[in-house]
Amino acid sequence: MAIFAGSLPATRAAVLGLDASFVTAGRAAGAGMLAALLLAATRQRLPSRAEAVALLVVAGGVVLGFPLLTALALRSVPSTHLIVFVGLLPLATSVFAVLRAAEKPRRGFWLWATAGSVAVCAYALLHSTGGFAAPDLLMLAAIIVCGLGYAEGSRLAKRIGSWQVICWALVLSLPASIPATLLYWPSAPTIVPAESWLGFGYVTLFSMLIGFFFWYRGLALGGTARVGQIQLFQPFLGLALAAVTLGESIAPDIAIVAAVVGVCVWQARKHA
Repeated sequence: MAIFAGSLPATRAAVLGLDASFVTAGRAAGAGMLAALLLAATRQRLPSRAEAVALLVVAGGVVLGFPLLTALALRSVPSTHLIVFVGLLPLATSVFAVLRAAEKPRRGFWLWATAGSVAVCAYALLHSTGGFAAPDLLMLAAIIVCGLGYAEGSRLAKRIGSWQVICWALVLSLPASIPATLLYWPSAPTIVPAESWLGFGYVTLFSMLIGFFFWYRGLALGGTARVGQIQLFQPFLGLALAAVTLGESIAPDIAIVAAVVGVCVWQARKHA
């Protein structure tokens, strides 16, 4: 969760100097090549046909869908505006955990998980003119596909291992990510600000690869719905990182929403 908290600020830094499509494809291609080396070095068995289908779902959600949608959203708004949407991710993950992993949280869990999501939606409506703006809709779509990718990856991690899930998903994405990276390669890489390359490096190595080693392992061990609620603390770290690294301001009402979702995650885990 701490590693993922830096994803939106790093993506924001990356897209300020790089095309959003290049950031999406490039992070997947770079992490995918590292994943291929790791799988080969440890001589992992090939996934079965059923596992490969599930891995494609994971890839569509966390390798391609979430990075692309967030990168597009972050082109026009600061990361502090969208970080709070991460508060919706635990609820989306829990819903898919019920649909895909047959988990059955208690009623109290759903009440508190929904309360946290309502607080997030209230913030989004308050700061959008005439309802949800385009970046908000993109972020909502990102949350849905990411929740599916988390739940599917957690289910699969119990069969093939946690780090193996993200590595195989990245490798299966290489036929699409490598050509797209070359297609959207910046015409003048040397004039791209160093901050953008640093942000790109972070999302490639940490957000796209290393973070999932810990995340899928935790979800598989403790249950997707229950452990997934810890993501409600992610806005706290994300907002702090955005303020420190990008100089973005943090409005007082964002802190209030973060406090509310903090209470919700405590209670949701208690009733899970």
